[in-house]
Amino acid sequence: YMPKDLNMAQLGQFMNKTFSGRLNEERIAPIRDKWKGKLVLKGVASEEDVEMAIRLGFDGVIVSNHGGRQLDAGQSAIASLHPIVEKYKGQIKVMMDSGIRSGVDVARTLASGADFTFLGRTFMYSVAALGNQGGNHAISLLKIQLQQVMEQVCCERVEDFPNHLIK
Repeated sequence: YMPKDLNMAQLGQFMNKTFSGRLNEERIAPIRDKWKGKLVLKGVASEEDVEMAIRLGFDGVIVSNHGGRQLDAGQSAIASLHPIVEKYKGQIKVMMDSGIRSGVDVARTLASGADFTFLGRTFMYSVAALGNQGGNHAISLLKIQLQQVMEQVCCERVEDFPNHLIK
């Protein structure tokens, strides 16, 4: 997606130009028009973002503050998730990324109404520490942690977390 043979200064300028400004319907609609497959919008933080995604025919949204990297003073993703789930659950898939590091965090996020969660740093750290086996080790730990939470709150299926963990 970027020109070949850029030096680091040129790459920085390219990235600033390409990723500057807020995404809006005018910038997103052409992507939806060209791509006929499933499409989700990541970086959603407000009801207005979800309404735009629905208008444009997106299949899902990923509530995310990008790990606080772009704006560390922004609201946490879980705080953004609650009103979005309350208003839009069932109309569009609502997923969450940001701040999820453990099986317990996965449980909290699902209990808060997300349909799915994403983890990034957990796997990066595991691979950095353990090489090729790091990813498998992370998955193993996440499964154990999630199972322990399920057993502690007497929840048989992850879909039932909202009835068992957070009300």
